[in-house]
Amino acid sequence: MTRTRKTPTRTCVGCGRADEKRGLVRIVRTTDGHIELDPTGKANGRGAYVCPSVECFDAAAGRRRFDSALRVHLHDDDLDRLRRDLETLLNSAAISQQGR
Repeated sequence: MTRTRKTPTRTCVGCGRADEKRGLVRIVRTTDGHIELDPTGKANGRGAYVCPSVECFDAAAGRRRFDSALRVHLHDDDLDRLRRDLETLLNSAAISQQGR
């Protein structure tokens, strides 16, 4: 008798929509306190998930949801850097989708 594994679901801190873990982008506070994008979803540290869209990221940043989810105070320059990293990730994903 084989058991099917339950797919892990996470909730977007921007819009509140629940989706599969792989369908969301993880932002992580590493053990040394740095905040960065985690495209693999496997980095050590406290994570927050956001839909792969700039709109959800902006909504979460505007409501300071990353601060509470990551238990840290993010400065505007940190949010700008994360937004640029997200845009780069989304653009590279779009380019790889076109190549198929």
